[in-house]
Amino acid sequence: MTMKLQNTLTRSKDEFKPIDPDHVRLYACGPTVYNYAHIGNARMAVVFDQLVRVLRRMYPKVTYVSNITDVDDKIMAAAAETGEAIDAITTKYTDIYNSDMAALGVLPPDVQPRATAHIGDMITLIEKLIERDHAYEAEGHVLFNVPSYEAYGNLSGRSRDEQVAGARVDVAPYKKDAADFVLWKPSSDDQPGWDSPWGRGRPGWHIECSAMSEVHLGLPFDIHGGGADLKFPHHENEIAQSCCAHGHENDLSAFSKYWVHNGFVTVEGDKMSKSIGNITLVHDLIDYYDGEILRLTLLSAHYSQPLDWSEKAIEQAKSLLDRLYGIVNGLSDVQADDAADIPADVMDALSDDLNTPKALAAINALAKRAAAERTPALKGQLLACGALFGILQKDAAEWLGYGQSGDADSNAIDALLAERQQARADKNFARADEIRDELDAMGIVIEDSPEGPKWRKAG
Repeated sequence: MTMKLQNTLTRSKDEFKPIDPDHVRLYACGPTVYNYAHIGNARMAVVFDQLVRVLRRMYPKVTYVSNITDVDDKIMAAAAETGEAIDAITTKYTDIYNSDMAALGVLPPDVQPRATAHIGDMITLIEKLIERDHAYEAEGHVLFNVPSYEAYGNLSGRSRDEQVAGARVDVAPYKKDAADFVLWKPSSDDQPGWDSPWGRGRPGWHIECSAMSEVHLGLPFDIHGGGADLKFPHHENEIAQSCCAHGHENDLSAFSKYWVHNGFVTVEGDKMSKSIGNITLVHDLIDYYDGEILRLTLLSAHYSQPLDWSEKAIEQAKSLLDRLYGIVNGLSDVQADDAADIPADVMDALSDDLNTPKALAAINALAKRAAAERTPALKGQLLACGALFGILQKDAAEWLGYGQSGDADSNAIDALLAERQQARADKNFARADEIRDELDAMGIVIEDSPEGPKWRKAG
């Protein structure tokens, strides 16, 4: 089985051919840890977690690196605003980010490097760029000279004017060119800084990922990715830095062979914005929705397409999960075949540019077959698909609310249910209906079955 991926670098859907079939290596840009992650950040984490899960079924070894940016002007601004120490802020929000992503079923990356642990690697990379005349020092800064690299802009396809506008460049008299970007900047005594050949300072954002990916994966590696918002300037600058530092100015794939970008997330049709007040935080959502519901919502659209985050989308994901859990619960007396594998149509969909909507449709059809045929093989396949997608990982009866009374007294519920049974036996259907209404008001659903009535907490 082979995988096809939409490769931003070639602007086509390419067959994925690993550099080393025995070891696939990929990198995705992680968070800058100064605040809570929003649902757009979570989409990147979930998408690349899903991609890694699929790759691990296809190849014997996969190394996934996703970084933590813990030195940045936004972090410094947060420290100034709150009065908290920078280390305290970055540690706090790194822990919260990892906890929130774990709630969405995101497995930890194999390596999660912190930028502050790789300052020496960044300095070495900057020195190489200066040696090759792609960077220069000016007033305590070191800048990458964009005109020195003719291929600049080839990843994003932006023209010279679009590059300058898109990068929102700072006008500075020490720049040779308006598009030049910072590799190193000076730090004042009250700012975090490290000694360097250019004085005490700190790295620019872009050089961080170039250094960390090279250290942990080697060059070139197979897949680099992140949100579509990082395509320019962040990923464009990473390519420029890494290719030029190693003398590969004419080969953009000398850094990463494939570039994968997930689409933007809107909220109820609007772009997330502080001014609108619609920034949707994962940390808040997991107080109201199970992480599997949120994960499935994020995977409900093709990763490369925009995703509109809405109550309707969440409810659709919940409805599908309730249906799948209901089928698993109905098969509680069937012993699953632990050796059952993922069906071919599910893997075919996922290996075709990670087509999760098509794969979920195939899983839904599989679940219907499993409910009808009740075989160990089909139940095993359904559970295997759940494990691959990071869903169906809870106890089915518990998910559906069986035996959970919420604020109600379970003994009282059992007594009412017994009374209802007796009323039905006495053909006192009016009283039986009254009891059902009482239980409904308590948030309890009655399900009549051939084995007798069952009750569960309303979803």
